[in-house]
Amino acid sequence: MNQEQTISFLITSGNGPTECCMAVAHVLRTMQIEADAVGLSLDVNETPSAHGIKSAVIVVNGASAQHFIRNWVGTIQWVAKSKLRPNHKRQNWFVGVVQLDTTRRAIVELRTQDVDIESFRAGGPGGQHQNTTDSAIRAVHRPTGIAVVAREMRSQHRNKALALERLKQVFDAQTVADQQASKTAQNQHHSQLERGNPVRRFNGEKFREIKK
Repeated sequence: MNQEQTISFLITSGNGPTECCMAVAHVLRTMQIEADAVGLSLDVNETPSAHGIKSAVIVVNGASAQHFIRNWVGTIQWVAKSKLRPNHKRQNWFVGVVQLDTTRRAIVELRTQDVDIESFRAGGPGGQHQNTTDSAIRAVHRPTGIAVVAREMRSQHRNKALALERLKQVFDAQTVADQQASKTAQNQHHSQLERGNPVRRFNGEKFREIKK
């Protein structure tokens, strides 16, 4: 049996214009589709912008997490004419995907008294065996607004434990990302984006991948 893996990473538009924030939103949607296809769970904390997402911290859990993120880490290129600036000649927009190391840094403690726990009724996988009681759990960290949901288990108690574990993972990943941002790591990374070879390229408003 493959061992469960947990990996944290950051999608960032760096210092890029609004079109790069739109690209981050496209990347996040595509990641979710690909993760669902292979049975991986993604927990996401977004920093929104007016027309997309400035950055997003993501924690991926599952047996193939390492293989999944290997296909994304690096520079992502989006080739599309700007809808915000129709007369703008530029059509190449770049974002970065960076793996976060949550093991070698001093992580701020997440206090359980700062977490709100809510139960709710939610269907999930399993057909007739899916949740029929209010066993799904949403955990919200009030100071940061980070929220996660756990609904896989039939027991509310087990879903609560899973939600708290996921919340801690996302909280730790966001802490690391904030530490890097305070050292201008995101800005430095973005300044290098266009000089690197993109690991994946996408085209147009439908964000279709350009195969190598």
